[in-house]
Amino acid sequence: MNQLDLLKINVNDKTEKKNGMTYLSWAWAWTEVLKADQAATYSVMLWDDGTGLGKTPVMSIGDTGMVWVETTVFGKSLTCQLPILDYRNKPISHPDSMAVNTAIMRCLVKSLALHGLGLYIYSGEDTPDEEKIVTVTTPKATVEMTVPASAPIPAKVESTGSSVAAVEAPKGDWTDEDAALIAETMLAFISVHRDLPDLNSYWKNNQVLLDRLKASHPETYNAIRNGFAEYKKTLQGADK
Repeated sequence: MNQLDLLKINVNDKTEKKNGMTYLSWAWAWTEVLKADQAATYSVMLWDDGTGLGKTPVMSIGDTGMVWVETTVFGKSLTCQLPILDYRNKPISHPDSMAVNTAIMRCLVKSLALHGLGLYIYSGEDTPDEEKIVTVTTPKATVEMTVPASAPIPAKVESTGSSVAAVEAPKGDWTDEDAALIAETMLAFISVHRDLPDLNSYWKNNQVLLDRLKASHPETYNAIRNGFAEYKKTLQGADK
């Protein structure tokens, strides 16, 4: 599994609503993450307690406080912070241990969301990014396939040539998730191409994107290149 898989998990039946806010069970969230990555870890950041004798999980801000949790999933560490809030989602003055503990576990869930699990809850969505069926039409074939709902769909080619047009790349600097989505999209549409000239055209149509991916995310680029190489062998075998 990877972060894209975590993004697809529907967590709706593991949530509860309180005062208009949606909360996800921390125990269930951590279980799902461990299923995906048994090496996953989390830690609570500690601060000097002001006495010089010990540590506290609360960063004091006036008479209120903030907690911080770091999670490491698929080898990537992310840190998230959360204020200690009451049932009205207002900062608590001089929070007690129960309020601190509650904030820490909620911060854990929020930090896991940064890795993908339940992230759609924080963006106001009702369901996670799901898959969709799209139809790609070329002069040589019409193919239906299942791809991620967020996949940038190449334009249809209906009159000249038979290769799928260039894949639309995400704008701005590419994150690891952007690169993974580009690779997933490129490989999802590879089966549209029924002979070697078509396959070569598909690669050339996306040459600029592939060159940029090679420079920024070489491992992802190599995964696409290997996928093309394997499919090329399939086409060559079919011609014999």
